[in-house]
Amino acid sequence: MTIAAASLSMTGCAHPQPDADLAAFEANLAAHASATEALRQWCQQRGIADPAEILAVQVSGADEAPPADIRALLGVSADEPLGYRHVRLTCGSRVLSDAHNWYVPARLTPEMNRQLAETQVPFGRVAASLQFTREPLGSARRGDPACPAGAISTHRALLRLPDGQPLAMVVECYTEANLTR
Repeated sequence: MTIAAASLSMTGCAHPQPDADLAAFEANLAAHASATEALRQWCQQRGIADPAEILAVQVSGADEAPPADIRALLGVSADEPLGYRHVRLTCGSRVLSDAHNWYVPARLTPEMNRQLAETQVPFGRVAASLQFTREPLGSARRGDPACPAGAISTHRALLRLPDGQPLAMVVECYTEANLTR
């Protein structure tokens, strides 16, 4: 019995920092409408890279099939065009997130649409002037089938314009690199 109690005690002490770091990371995400800004601040606070600049590196290849309810979530008809962006958000040389973003191009300016198509500027920074808010749709820790192996946290959210109109739906898969010091 003493060995079992000592073993449990040691097990409990072996992992508190990663769990505390993950809880702090998720609290940081929850405090921001933009995952881009949350990641930039996290990168800066943790010293992951200097400068703490977040880039959206486009992932080429097969596009993710949109969720079956995407048009209803975004409030668009079957014939209205949707934009899609699959990116890896990086800070320095570290990939912090693998993200899928379905959005309504008609609710963005032409310049915003150009930036999303042609640059590595993250969606949150491109659309920041629209003052969108973030409505969480769900989150999970580790092992979400929608994410690459090793993802520490998955967040799904709807981004809304100030008038309540949906702008985008995101699936964000956060990597172990976020827990690096």
